[in-house]
Amino acid sequence: MLKSYETVFIATPVLSEPQMKETVSKYVSLIEENKGEVVYEEDWGLKKLAYPIQKKTSGFYHLIEFKAEPAFVETLETQYRRDERIIRFLTFAMDKYAVAYAERRRANRAAKKNETQKAEKFAAKEETANKE
Repeated sequence: MLKSYETVFIATPVLSEPQMKETVSKYVSLIEENKGEVVYEEDWGLKKLAYPIQKKTSGFYHLIEFKAEPAFVETLETQYRRDERIIRFLTFAMDKYAVAYAERRRANRAAKKNETQKAEKFAAKEETANKE
């Protein structure tokens, strides 16, 4: 039976954009190759760390929400430990309340994104109307 998990990892800040995308795709494909299912993926970008880790004060944060067999989590975390690009990670099993919260958070994020896009379109229409 597949359980729901959420993993957040911090990649080293010296990576370029293509290297970061390649790192993320490596772990997404690892999940899918092991009969898992990626539910949601979110890039949090470059953030300052609360304290230095491996003499680094910032890192690229990335969240992956997925469903997989419980035994797979150990494999995933072993890959995180072996990858020198990953400086920290946290994976946890989501209970029904965490799954419900994550769904609400995704819905709110999508609603905000749609609202922002509508406002941008409206502003662009106003701007073109004012020019004419």
